[in-house]
Amino acid sequence: MAVPRITKVFAAVNLGSFRTSAMIAGLSETGEMVVLGSGHRASQGIKRGYVTDMQAATHSVRDAIERAEKMANASVQSVWIGCSGAGLVSTTARVEVEVGGRRIEQDDIEHLLVAGREVIQPDGRTVLHAQPAHYTLDGAHGVPNPKGLHAERLAVDIHVMLADGAPIRNIKETVENAHLKVEAVVGSPVAAGHACLTPEERELGVALVEFGAEVTTVSVYAAGMLLGMQVVPFGSGDITDAIASAFGIRRYQAERLKCMSGSAIASPADHREMIPVNAPGDPEGGPVARHADDKNRIPRAELISVITQQLGRFTEEVAKALKAMGFTGQSGQQVVLTGGGAQLPGLADFAQGALGRPVRIGSPPTMLGLPPGHATPSSSTLVGLVLYAAADPVDIRAVGPKWNPAESSYKGMKLINRVWRALREYF
Repeated sequence: MAVPRITKVFAAVNLGSFRTSAMIAGLSETGEMVVLGSGHRASQGIKRGYVTDMQAATHSVRDAIERAEKMANASVQSVWIGCSGAGLVSTTARVEVEVGGRRIEQDDIEHLLVAGREVIQPDGRTVLHAQPAHYTLDGAHGVPNPKGLHAERLAVDIHVMLADGAPIRNIKETVENAHLKVEAVVGSPVAAGHACLTPEERELGVALVEFGAEVTTVSVYAAGMLLGMQVVPFGSGDITDAIASAFGIRRYQAERLKCMSGSAIASPADHREMIPVNAPGDPEGGPVARHADDKNRIPRAELISVITQQLGRFTEEVAKALKAMGFTGQSGQQVVLTGGGAQLPGLADFAQGALGRPVRIGSPPTMLGLPPGHATPSSSTLVGLVLYAAADPVDIRAVGPKWNPAESSYKGMKLINRVWRALREYF
């Protein structure tokens, strides 16, 4: 199958605690996203979403992007970055203006968005993005584009993503040291939401839980917009550490046991199944696991017991976060689990029983050129970054022309231009 002609190229880098990933994708002339190249490597210098060693983190970014460039047979100069740490906070703001019953023009929308800048209260934090979610006309909610409609009052709900300034500067400098320009830093819940959630889910109400290696982000969507989020300092790596501690084995062995033989659901046959701790190629003379037999094998039931104990802690923290954000009752029942930790077999069933809500596993959408290794929940944020970039979201800080928020009337040439545009449109 011939690759369609590419009109615009986007590149993204996700600095995860477990791996650093890069992707290069293009927007075809038919509007389809095509993955041109991707690459990843084990993360270095990143701890729970924060840069702890800039030089090591920069090396990881440069290696991942070079692998993606080699596959795409192209080079990139700028990237969109995903961020799951740095003290992310999501909030919403609302602004309303009088229209007077006349037809709404693009100038009115820009005036409204510029006025929205005044209602953002960063409180000393960095604003990652401030985007109009949906408009309201005289109390009618959920208007996607009010241009051309008539109303007495026009309002907009603005979603604002905030983060701590110093960690964001560290992330930006890490990428810039890899000789790349930073287009924007995007909160992982926003990117993952683009990849995993349907417009209907975002409208009806849904909770998105991104189960990462060292950080879990819990976000709530409703009425088509992200209403709130919380970061839980627990990830799938904590389950690996618990396995390593419980059996007295090395971390890489614990990770392999979790991925190859782990499950969130126990079965009667687990007590009879013995799992080898050592794999072919492991160095001789390694530690013998606790409770292991003479062949250094452990009962699968004990492995699953350790996993489910940690998952109980995980779902308890998620439930607390959902309750704190008001995700209760009948408003928004669905929970979508994504991230690398969501690939554990049986996790959806376990979480559904623990949370008392329908749970599904969220994966990126099918895209031309997307490798099988990236068509998994672990790549939701990475794929979401290129989809977010291609969507070209409006940020109220970049809206022009430069309006004076105190000026609400049209005078002089502004009035003449407005009348002229109206005459051309109507006659």
